Amino acid sequence: MTAACATGPQKPPPPRTLLTDAQFNDVRATILDNNTGMEPEMAGRLLIEALKFVVSAARFPSVRIAPTREVDEGWHALILHTHLYATLCSRLGRSVHHYPERPDASRHDPDVLTRTVALIERTGYTPDAELWVGPDSSLVTVAANCSHTPVPGGCGPINPGNCATHGGGE
Repeated sequence: MTAACATGPQKPPPPRTLLTDAQFNDVRATILDNNTGMEPEMAGRLLIEALKFVVSAARFPSVRIAPTREVDEGWHALILHTHLYATLCSRLGRSVHHYPERPDASRHDPDVLTRTVALIERTGYTPDAELWVGPDSSLVTVAANCSHTPVPGGCGPINPGNCATHGGGE
């Protein structure tokens, strides 16, 4: 048995340690700038969940997962800090691309959140359950207005017909 097998899967880094304090505060400020009236604590929670999502998507690129609109708000803010995001993805071993599309209730896959939460747990994180609920049970209103369809061909114009929701398989 190899050492890797004996020790099991590598535990992921705590999501908060993926960014310096300055980086975390800058990305959280972007969330706050885009969501007037949001409390800083909530913006921090969204960012932490976005980091968990990105790590999970990088570790399991072929699994079709998607963030909630709330978590997507944190992911959007992270992506806007392009150098930071590129550096993070490089450290994770792969780029995690974002393929936005306009919301469409007819494409909603109720199982995608269950699958996403399960993958985050499999990665080694505990999801913030209040932020991983369906669109009818949102904890907070966010500016993000795109959704992610976990079926082939469901992506918007950026990557039509070749979607793995989070960019799976580089």
